[in-house]
Amino acid sequence: MDKFIELLKEELKKFKELEPPQFIRFVKTGAHKERSPQQKDFWYIRVASILRKLSRKRPISVEDFRIIYGGRKKRGVRPERFYKAGGKHIRLILQKLEGIGFVKKTKKGRVITNEGIKFINQIWRKLKQEEEKK
Repeated sequence: MDKFIELLKEELKKFKELEPPQFIRFVKTGAHKERSPQQKDFWYIRVASILRKLSRKRPISVEDFRIIYGGRKKRGVRPERFYKAGGKHIRLILQKLEGIGFVKKTKKGRVITNEGIKFINQIWRKLKQEEEKK
């Protein structure tokens, strides 16, 4: 699965509309995190992950994604507690994917469009071809 996300990330970098916002290097992705993301291309990894999750399960709301990407917060001596992820970066990613035409909004949440499904399938085929060559 990591190979798929890696390949999807590289393909998504080709879209000008998906450029990361300036603030993403400085902000944490949720209250449970101690630091901002350390990966150089975190934004594209998260976009690829969200697109993959949308293709597998639908519809998914921003609140659902906040729970998916949430985690435990270390609270010192007190027991750890679950915190949701921040919603701003998730909302931005979904809005940018809507702008490209890969995702559309419904009453129950976001769903992937036929164009998005074709894009995902194209990446799967590319991954299979690379694995067959090896």
